[in-house]
Formats: sequence, structure tokens, C-alpha cells
Amino acid sequence: MVLAFFAYCSLVSIVAGFLTVALKNPVHCGIALLTLLLHVAGLFVLLNAEFLAMVQIIVYAGAILVLYLFVLMLLNLKTDERYLHSKLALILFAAVAICGELLLLIVGSPFSGLKGDAPAEVVLKDGVSYAVGIKIFSDYLLQFEIIGVFLTGAIVGAIVLAKTPTSADTDNREA
Repeated sequence: MVLAFFAYCSLVSIVAGFLTVALKNPVHCGIALLTLLLHVAGLFVLLNAEFLAMVQIIVYAGAILVLYLFVLMLLNLKTDERYLHSKLALILFAAVAICGELLLLIVGSPFSGLKGDAPAEVVLKDGVSYAVGIKIFSDYLLQFEIIGVFLTGAIVGAIVLAKTPTSADTDNREA
């Protein structure tokens, strides 16, 4: 049963990831991305990482995907009616090359088989979410804050780029 669930989530994740890149319509890409994120959460459940599965669903499938669709509606992109990109072969070749590179990196990694520094007894006593929270907000606090600043800058940049010029803006540019 576990093997069947793993095979299902893996295959759907691969197909949804390919469709996220290959589909032409941005809303269809968003739906394929939602499918990908939900099935990756299913893979986290198989690894007994329920906290990461819930974070995947709430943060990525919920907030980030809504932000993505909001930016799409804000930019008001007009596209033609094709389903797949015209450069599908190039995208497929690049995806296969990147997957091959990642496979080579994983196989030759000196960190394969290493375990975390927290003993299992501590994690089981305090809980997984507590251990993850302590690790994020102590050892990785600077990186966590930098990501927040980058996301805020991306939102402000999207709003500035999507803003339609008013007549007052065009009058100020001419003067």
C-alpha cells in the first residue's frame, strides 16, 4: 500500500511539474503547480513528516499560490490559445539535463547518510514542530529574515510594474 501511494504521488508530481513548465496558460500552470505541491505534501506524509506536509499545504499551496494568482490577475496577461509552449523540446531537454545533474550531485554527495544533530529522544519528547521551530529561529534566523525581505521586495516590485499610468503620471513625465 505504501509503495503504491509513493508511486502515485511520485508520478503525479513529475507530470504536474512538467505541466507547470510546459503549459502556456498561466492559470493552468497555477493549477498544475497546486497539484504538484499537494502531492509533494503526500510524499512528506510517507516520510512521517506531518509538520512539513502541513507547512507545504498551508504556506505553499495556500499562501504562495494565491499570491501567484493575484500577481497574474494584477498583470492582466493576454496570451494566445495554445496549450503548450512552442519550445517544448528545448524545455524538455533542459529539464532532463538538470535532473541528470542533480542525480550526479546526489550520488557523489559527501553528506549522504548523515543524520541531524538532535537526538531522537529529544525530538520525540518535545515534538517535531518544536524542534523545527527552535532550529529555524536560532540557527537560521538571519536566512529566515532575509527571505522575508526578498518576498516583500518582490511584492512591491510586482505592484509597481503592474500599475497602470494615470493621466497625472503622463503629464509629469512630459514636463
